Amino acid sequence: MSKPPRRSPRKPTPASPELQLGHEVVWPTSPDAARLDRVANPQRDTDYLARFTAPEFTSLCPVTGQPDFAHLVIDYAPGAWLLESKSLKLYLASFRSHGAFHEDCTVGIGKRIAAEIKPKWLRIGGYWYPRGGIPIDVFWQTGKLPKGLWVPDQGVRPYRGRG
Repeated sequence: MSKPPRRSPRKPTPASPELQLGHEVVWPTSPDAARLDRVANPQRDTDYLARFTAPEFTSLCPVTGQPDFAHLVIDYAPGAWLLESKSLKLYLASFRSHGAFHEDCTVGIGKRIAAEIKPKWLRIGGYWYPRGGIPIDVFWQTGKLPKGLWVPDQGVRPYRGRG
């Protein structure tokens, strides 16, 4: 048997100079200093769901300065733009030195993403680990879900503790 023809390797596509993707960047020091990048959606005429999950999100309590931890799930139906994942990672990491209440972090992240990419629909679930013995779950969404769009459960179990 003869060997299959050898394919030439694909040439890497140069990174866009406007995006953080493909470039060395300095970690943002605050959410306001962080930049969210967007890229054109090649499937803009199709309704579909994209999901980002950040199971180790961290921010600071604005009163005590102690760390707060959450599992974030961001679902969105893209319009003309997609959210670029490296910029999202940098944006979320900028909260590690940012003091804000759980509700402010969760809703603020959702609003900022919605303002940047203008999705057809977006929801964010912030599943915060207990502080003072009370877990706090925060949910926010834009408008109505596009008709016929399948949206799976966010898959984060309610906090159960040791009981």
